[in-house]
Amino acid sequence: MTEGIGSTEFSTSVGLPANRANMERGPPVAALDRLWARGRELLGCDLAIMGGAMTWVSERNLVAAISNAGGFGVIASGSMSPELLSAEISAAKTLTPRPFGVNLITLHPQLLELIEVCVEHRVGHVVLAGGLPSSAAINKIKHGGARVLCFAPALGFARKLVRMGVDAIVIEGSEAGGHIGPVSTGVLAQEILPHLTSVPVFVAGGIGRGEAMLAYLEMGASGVQLGTRFVCAHESIAHPRFKQAFIRAAARDAVASVQLDPRFPVIPVRALANSATERFLALQQQVIDRCARGELTPREGQLEIEHFWAGALRRAVIDGDVEGGSLMAGQSVGFVTREQTTAEILGELIDQALAARRERVEASARVAGSRAAR
Repeated sequence: MTEGIGSTEFSTSVGLPANRANMERGPPVAALDRLWARGRELLGCDLAIMGGAMTWVSERNLVAAISNAGGFGVIASGSMSPELLSAEISAAKTLTPRPFGVNLITLHPQLLELIEVCVEHRVGHVVLAGGLPSSAAINKIKHGGARVLCFAPALGFARKLVRMGVDAIVIEGSEAGGHIGPVSTGVLAQEILPHLTSVPVFVAGGIGRGEAMLAYLEMGASGVQLGTRFVCAHESIAHPRFKQAFIRAAARDAVASVQLDPRFPVIPVRALANSATERFLALQQQVIDRCARGELTPREGQLEIEHFWAGALRRAVIDGDVEGGSLMAGQSVGFVTREQTTAEILGELIDQALAARRERVEASARVAGSRAAR
């Protein structure tokens, strides 16, 4: 989507509407604009806050709500076919005139066909996730007129992506929900932000309050990405039981999946611990024992382990099976305390960032005044 910003507004307690044309901008707001100016320009939205692409959650309704409130919604294509993705993009367009993006998994067997769908629908931004994309995929997106954003787990990886022509980088730390890497958001930000300035960089993973958002912007980020905070938005189609699990959870309840034996790799996933988590550990031990007795080959054992979570995310998000499904959540789940509108969530983040910014300005003024009085 490359359409201009519409006229829908939201207001926070400090009077921050999404439509900048109607906005009287004081120094704190203007300072925030300066910090994420590159991100806003790249995305074409008022707030350089991207919605994390969460399979089954980041669909047309939530995506449109985020974009309508001034942020940047992103459709999670997951394992969608080209036909399903086309229908989802069309549906999202009917709900918002504002820009939104599409997240594609680089390992999808029909990746190039999915890119073609995005090109046909004139999607303005494509986010590639799940590994190093091919030059063919990047070039196909760019030749179609869209901007390319890619995830990078390390500085060297990010630099390679920039050389390949991507327009922006997303760095996501291990505090995030779903599939995660081994490095925390804070460490990744320190590793990458001071040294990668040629393209905008968005920070993700564990961000749940505006103060953290502001801190990364002041470190050099052009914007942020949040997923977990939006799960309990009123516009989210997640099952009420799934939402309640988030509301009840604390940060320490969102744990990374455990691997019992390095011979049977487990892809790290962060989710809320439940009965299925315990059964997964038991299954791994059973597979290890059966392989030791010669009842299974290592390949057969690995397939049993990988098959355990098949369909588990949909069972939790859509069907509400919070004990047998997968409750993928980031550690910022501790900041999810109730259902809110998407606009209220974004408004809170801005209020918190502006309050923190104001406190720093006032503290600096006090220090300067104290020095002058000496």
